[in-house]
Amino acid sequence: MTKQTGAETRERLIDAAARTLCSEGYAGTSARTIARAAEVNSALVFYHFGGVDPLLLAALDRSSEQRMAAYQVAVDRARTLEELVEVATDIYRADLEGGHITLFSELVGASIARPELREEIVKRAEPWIDFIEQTLDRVIGGSPLAKLLPPRDLAYASITFYLGVNLFTHLDADRSRTEALFALAERVAPRAKLLTVRLPRRRG
Repeated sequence: MTKQTGAETRERLIDAAARTLCSEGYAGTSARTIARAAEVNSALVFYHFGGVDPLLLAALDRSSEQRMAAYQVAVDRARTLEELVEVATDIYRADLEGGHITLFSELVGASIARPELREEIVKRAEPWIDFIEQTLDRVIGGSPLAKLLPPRDLAYASITFYLGVNLFTHLDADRSRTEALFALAERVAPRAKLLTVRLPRRRG
């Protein structure tokens, strides 16, 4: 058996941490359970990451980085509010199937009793708020809707909604209620079309 490099061991631990958190939940995730899944010594969790929470945050970081890159391509194709709602629905489903919703929800739930973890999660939400704001500004910027609901405020609202959907998904076994929310957004988006027409800029 070939000896693993430090980078390979780190990647193996991150993979195992994500799988363990999704399958066992935060309460069942420890250095021992992660190390068992990674087939390494549990001491390596502390050697490479300094503890379980930093390792779990590294797993969240990697997931977020991969998603940001993939979703940037997806939202760049959206030119209207209707198309943006369609992309957002696809993103939710991809996050659910890919395990990111479980990963994120478990850490958010754990952060209620761990302020230091909460601060790290809030910090990691900022790039997503910026991402959503920039996308909304591109699609509805300069329109009456943007005047009524500024993109930055909508970005915060979107993150809040997404967090709520993440947590509610665990209670909505067949996803029917969650899917109904996105179906509602798809019905409302066309009716808001007039509000997304950009106003001509005043001269002089």
